[in-house]
Amino acid sequence: MPDYRWRDLLLVPNLLSGARVPLALAFPLAAASPAHSLGVLGAAGVTDMLDGWTARKLGQASPLGAVIDGVADKLFAASVLGSLLAARVLSPATALLLATRELLELPLAVRVLTTPKARVVEHGRSANTLGKLATALEFAAIVAVVARAKHAKVLVAATALCGAAAAGSYWVRELRAIRDGSRARRALAVSRRVPALATPAPEVPPPPSRGQLPPIPVPPSRRAA
Repeated sequence: MPDYRWRDLLLVPNLLSGARVPLALAFPLAAASPAHSLGVLGAAGVTDMLDGWTARKLGQASPLGAVIDGVADKLFAASVLGSLLAARVLSPATALLLATRELLELPLAVRVLTTPKARVVEHGRSANTLGKLATALEFAAIVAVVARAKHAKVLVAATALCGAAAAGSYWVRELRAIRDGSRARRALAVSRRVPALATPAPEVPPPPSRGQLPPIPVPPSRRAA
């Protein structure tokens, strides 16, 4: 069972991941200015790169850190997309494309936060390669949209495709973990119902037949002669 310890909140990588929460709160105030928006996006991108690096470098990877990283990413993405949509920097269609991964993963996040059984599933919830690529593309696409770059539409489309693939991989991982957990619980229940096998009794030689004398042991000295 994953060990979610509150003291892990103070680990360096988890503090870096958690820093995206105040940045998410600050982004609506910066959305009106492209320069300020890019500054907040840059700070969030740095924390997103450093939290994984410090977790590996310092040996501080933890189950709680994986959850904090995912929640912080989704909060920041929701704040950025909502703010840019309200400021008319993004069109509704572009915002939906950029939020493809978050929308598809939302049921998984709600399940982990609200279901006790989901939090004790024995598997890692850290980002895989597709998830990291989708996050990088989303940051790049948002920066391109804010900066009004020519290749912004291409990055938005790539973000949507990669985000859908990443969300699909997380769904497959979670469903496999649920299946394996159900099998393990059933096997444990069966093992508790089946009584332990009794220790077999030692074999007893059959009694001699009628008229037959039991064998007389021969002393070792006579055997040698």
